[in-house]
Amino acid sequence: MEHWFYHLEQTSLEAALPTLLEKSLANDWRAVIRFDNAGAMRAMDGYLWTYKDDSFLPHGTDEKPGADAHPILLTCQPDASGADVVFLIGSAQPGDTSKASRCITMVDSRDETGRAIARERWKTAKDAGQGVSYWRQDDRGSWKKQG
Repeated sequence: MEHWFYHLEQTSLEAALPTLLEKSLANDWRAVIRFDNAGAMRAMDGYLWTYKDDSFLPHGTDEKPGADAHPILLTCQPDASGADVVFLIGSAQPGDTSKASRCITMVDSRDETGRAIARERWKTAKDAGQGVSYWRQDDRGSWKKQG
């Protein structure tokens, strides 16, 4: 399992997440996005249908029947069954990610609690000998791997 950390310093979650989800779909990965609250999950649900005029990301929330048939699942639950990649938003906890190949923590620079959780998650993964990578944006907004 690889743990990747995306530090949102210049970009909002709404700007960064769809691009990462598009890359996940291009790799034919099933993505689970885990939120720490239903309000944030519902807001992202609406956003992913309209974030581009000429496109959308096929997804569902676990609040609706048949959501597990979509390549992207939005949830507040700890189950990530069948996920190739798990995205953690806010203070959402990883839960069971044993079958996923990648766990991505989105770190909002304005969220002190989320940053502390990300630091602890980094330390835990590193101490367990798992691969960790830290991604940060350059001045042009491109993601650059830092470590």
